[in-house]
Amino acid sequence: MEAKAIKGIYQGEQAIWLRFGRYEAAVLPERGANLIAFRDRESNFRFLREPAPEEMDAFRENPSVYGIPILFPPNRYEDGLLRWDGEVYRMPVNETERNNRLHGFLHAIPWETDGYGAEPCESWAALSVTVDESHPVYRHFPFRFTIRLRYSLSKNGLVHHVLVRNDGDRRMPLLLGFHTAVNAPFAPGSTPADMRIRLTIGERWELSDRMLPTGRRLPLSPEEEKMRDGTGSPYFAPLDHHYTAAPQQGRNRMELRDMRRGLTLVYDVGTSFRQWMLWNKDAASGFFCPEPQTNLINAPNMDLPAEEIGLFGLEPGEIWEETSRLYLIRGV
Repeated sequence: MEAKAIKGIYQGEQAIWLRFGRYEAAVLPERGANLIAFRDRESNFRFLREPAPEEMDAFRENPSVYGIPILFPPNRYEDGLLRWDGEVYRMPVNETERNNRLHGFLHAIPWETDGYGAEPCESWAALSVTVDESHPVYRHFPFRFTIRLRYSLSKNGLVHHVLVRNDGDRRMPLLLGFHTAVNAPFAPGSTPADMRIRLTIGERWELSDRMLPTGRRLPLSPEEEKMRDGTGSPYFAPLDHHYTAAPQQGRNRMELRDMRRGLTLVYDVGTSFRQWMLWNKDAASGFFCPEPQTNLINAPNMDLPAEEIGLFGLEPGEIWEETSRLYLIRGV
């Protein structure tokens, strides 16, 4: 199979293009190492929401709703505060109407390209960001660390590997997620009515009018139970909901089934992601975001057991890593 990894351009942005057989993908190092495109060229499938040419300015302004942007720390933090090991850190508020810090710092800044290449079995690209006292992020998140992302294409689809290393001399919080934007439908000729979703969710977290958890967990509604069981629609209502993860058969995943075409897109994210966010904008825009997160929204500021809300840290020198995969099952 053809395997390529080359530098190129994606709608005016510097990009690394990966190809393997029928698949291609594009990564934007200058835009948060966002994997902005994952496609099946032979079938003309576009699995991720990509900005149209006229949307590129909107993408640069708000890169969190296209491709696979990294969120670190993910989602919302009350008043921009982050409480950790007896200290209180202040992050700039960027959701002014709710007075929250939203989506962290890393999805909109340049990353380093560590390498890219093509092998007989895959094409790949590796990117990283290292934060220390000289980095702008350190001012508001004063920990020394490195995050590395590696994307690879093969006959088995797209693999997305993330690694976090604590480079400092004190424990740091591990707060991470991905705002993955999935096209639904992803195949020409299919419609939103053809879509069915399975999402490995357990209970829904009640959110306040500031979209922060109250600490109360709610049972799933009948429509949410259908999503859990694989028979629901991702568009049954406008959704901006937060859930506990409840792996099924040892896996933590989202499955999007195209009933008309007999296709299933699988997003298997790994069991280190203990929470899911599900956002579909207005339930009418042709995409939704199944967002795996290690931690509950606002977790460092919550008075709940750390294990229950996915709040944990890395000691100096420690490494955390996880692997996700996007792939297509045909004829199901």
